[in-house]
Amino acid sequence: MSIRTLDDLLAEGVSGRRVLVRADLNVPLDKQSGDITDDGRIRAVLPTLSALTGAGAKVVVCSHLGRPKGAPDPQFSLRPVAGRLGELLGAPVHFATDTVGESARSTVDALADGEVALLENLRFNPGETSKDDAERGAFADQLAAFGDAYVDDAFGAVHRKHASVHDVPARLPHVAGRLVLREVEVLSRLTGEPERPYVVVLGGSKVSDKLAVIEALLPSVDRLLIGGGMCFTFLKAQGHEVGSSLLEEEMVETCRNLLERSEGKIMLPVDVVAADAFAPDAAHDTVPADGIPSKRVGLDIGPETVAGFAAALKGARTIFWNGPMGVFEMPAFAHGTRGIAETIAKTDAFTVVGGGDSAAAVRALGLDESSFGHISTGGGASLEYLEGKTLPGIAALEN
Repeated sequence: MSIRTLDDLLAEGVSGRRVLVRADLNVPLDKQSGDITDDGRIRAVLPTLSALTGAGAKVVVCSHLGRPKGAPDPQFSLRPVAGRLGELLGAPVHFATDTVGESARSTVDALADGEVALLENLRFNPGETSKDDAERGAFADQLAAFGDAYVDDAFGAVHRKHASVHDVPARLPHVAGRLVLREVEVLSRLTGEPERPYVVVLGGSKVSDKLAVIEALLPSVDRLLIGGGMCFTFLKAQGHEVGSSLLEEEMVETCRNLLERSEGKIMLPVDVVAADAFAPDAAHDTVPADGIPSKRVGLDIGPETVAGFAAALKGARTIFWNGPMGVFEMPAFAHGTRGIAETIAKTDAFTVVGGGDSAAAVRALGLDESSFGHISTGGGASLEYLEGKTLPGIAALEN
């Protein structure tokens, strides 16, 4: 790929110049307190921001958070993020209370060399996500006015054709930030000639969400281990009772076809943790995967499955993991995810954690992030990259 990098921009000199940085600061917030519960995405953009401030740039950061409906919504404000970003940078971050309005203009105009400003949630403006090219372009014009150059360091958003990702690069000199460059380099290793055996672990709730990546990966992987809620549709395709577990009836035949075409590459759970209800304190026990009681719900893979999956992983040279093995947010049903994560962390393989809930699980379970080769910041973006799709944000940087 012919993408200019942050180092190219720094070599040209950025002192006194305004640099617009698209970051992915879409962090989870506690619904009651509004506190940030996982600052991983904020920390991921620090290398790019520190390099720019250290070189004397006036840095204007923009991001989305959550899914507001194109209008200001206090529960999705980036104000808490500005506070945490300032703590991590060791310097105040000036916060604009709108995206491209009076507050944004005055905040950006007041920046001194080496200072950082954060604009309010981009999705408070309908132009950010608009399907109309003219509306999106008009918003991009306003955003681009805040920068002399543009840096995309929001890998978690590069699969979206949004104004700040797709349209702004056409209006400014543009480069890839440290995070985006690293993500592309890592995922390119998986789509090129990965060292074998190449083992992929997929979890999460729905087969339909992962169907395209399963189709893309099956020809190239040596083993595909499937857990999480999506495994029950596969078990149903094998003719097993799955009780009240998560099931996509319309995907059963598709799963049956995938199993027939997989040449034995797909591994499914042999036991699951089945509970009386979807609740953290529900009564539960481990049952064979082909013997789930009719009124019970499967919420985790069982210990025999963890052992079997671990055996398949221990000899791998390349591992990609996307999606938890169970409802890891409930301690009683986190053992499967923990067991697989700890196994992956201990292997000698090149390991990639595919963002989203997988990355959240690593941090929520208190695992050492440095034990993994790479933890992606973009769940959906990483999957679409592996599917071979053109990602609008990456395409915009190549132009």
